[in-house]
Amino acid sequence: MRAGVPLAELTTLRVGGPATVADCATTEALVATVRELDAAGIPLLLIAGGSNLLIGDDGFDGVVVRIATEGVEIGADSVIAEAGANWDAVVAATVAAGFGGLECLSGIPGSAGATPVQNVGAYGVEVASLLRRVRLLDRATGEIRWVEPGELGFGYRTSILKHSDAAVVLAVEFALRADGSSAPLGYRELASALGAAEGESRPAADVREVVLRLRAGKGMVLDPADHDTWSAGSFFTNPVIPEERVEAVRAAIASHLGADVAVPTYPAEGGVKFSAGWLIERAGFAKGFPGDGSPARLSTKHTLALTNRGAATATDLATLARTVREGVAERFGIHLEPEPVTVGVSL
Repeated sequence: MRAGVPLAELTTLRVGGPATVADCATTEALVATVRELDAAGIPLLLIAGGSNLLIGDDGFDGVVVRIATEGVEIGADSVIAEAGANWDAVVAATVAAGFGGLECLSGIPGSAGATPVQNVGAYGVEVASLLRRVRLLDRATGEIRWVEPGELGFGYRTSILKHSDAAVVLAVEFALRADGSSAPLGYRELASALGAAEGESRPAADVREVVLRLRAGKGMVLDPADHDTWSAGSFFTNPVIPEERVEAVRAAIASHLGADVAVPTYPAEGGVKFSAGWLIERAGFAKGFPGDGSPARLSTKHTLALTNRGAATATDLATLARTVREGVAERFGIHLEPEPVTVGVSL
């Protein structure tokens, strides 16, 4: 174990105080370490890619278990990736091998094991629609087994694995399209960039290339030289408003922005989905808010990302998150939910 490791080194937001870190490069080591710490009653925090974490400035009082397993096995119609495998490298490997299915999820930072935890999604595709099974370690019983998607309670950017310490993801298996075609294009911006209609498919390699370009233009592909990518991706989820509240929300928006404003909304289970980025900007928080000199700012490319400009603390980022969330609530009556998992930080 390594003592006094700054957790800022292990997260894409690059904030977080010190902790003791146990590096686990094999699944066997990961299982043994978790079992040993649990038996001793020592608190533990699992980190792999660190792309969906906001860790407090005081660090973590326990042991951080760094999941560094990297195995990837591509079969006839699926891919199995160990939990610590770099997610975009998994996608790239499947596309390079002539398979489709995962291309719309290109460029998303983090590890393969994290994707089912938060039901990662982008450009009209969610992990829940592609996942075949997840290999889990049950921390209470010590049992290791493959779990079907129906047992994971998937929802919009969530699952029963999120905000729960009950199980550890050891590996994931995804279905692939053996003909090399993409999943049907379900996102207008992407389809338009490909010169395709929504619902059509294109070669997976072509879709991946365009997805990476679109994400890079929004500061959503990691680049150490670009502070707009020192983030946790989209910091807030798009709010789903129950049907009975939709008209009141539309009225609140109209009262501030005018009755003729076009409000982007999307069908969603349980209501209507509004665009968090659109709401943030219309609430008065422009790209780059609160401006030069602030250590924590909204991305200059994408208002949905909170960014570390190089010297931000977790406290700085939490303060910015609260300011934005409260501003949207005050103006439109909508409470935004943070997407990253917080550790030792109150929002």
